[in-house]
Amino acid sequence: MFETEVEMERRSSFLPLLLMLCLVVGIAGLATYVILQVRGRTPLSAQQASGIVAAKLQGSGPAVIHFRTGLVEPTIDEKLPDPNYRLLEKAGIVKLAKAPHGSMVSLTTEGERLMTGLPGFKKSQEADGTFLYQAPVAQRQFISIAGINMNGADNAIVEYNWKWVPNALADVFDAAGPLVKSFNLWERQTLINKYEVDFYHGNPTRSTLALVRNGREWKIPSR
Repeated sequence: MFETEVEMERRSSFLPLLLMLCLVVGIAGLATYVILQVRGRTPLSAQQASGIVAAKLQGSGPAVIHFRTGLVEPTIDEKLPDPNYRLLEKAGIVKLAKAPHGSMVSLTTEGERLMTGLPGFKKSQEADGTFLYQAPVAQRQFISIAGINMNGADNAIVEYNWKWVPNALADVFDAAGPLVKSFNLWERQTLINKYEVDFYHGNPTRSTLALVRNGREWKIPSR
């Protein structure tokens, strides 16, 4: 009889403790859910945007020029006498000579020294016997976030500032440089549109990037 009463008393004291424990667990779970939901709907921060923008600029790679040496004949992408080879000639990188079906292009000693000293320089032989040269001119560098405009809870437009980090070849292909300025307006526009001429020593550029929230992460939308 006494043992039964003790057992009933033990159970009666354990039940409130169990209920209290369940209540604490429920409150903790609800609090965690609310925190995650709120965190998942907070606006995009400048710190979050900085990492995404910097990675995008890095992933874009450098501005790269292309030209060939040997007997260079016109192609769909490269119609001589486009001014890119004449720009290289003015810079002392190549020499040009007329040929029956194109131009004979040869790399100068100074041009070879400049090209081979650039990190990322590549040289390969083409099927037509010419040699293709590829060389970086400048790399994009992230500077700062200028502003973030939220378009609903899961969409944002990021304004950011970036600049070019040029190498020695950028002096030749700088749109504000004396070599490029020696061409007429049409030729300068062709150099800018087709042959990687840009304002490599100019002021920082402001651009925009659209981002979307995917779960709890912000990403560049896939196209």
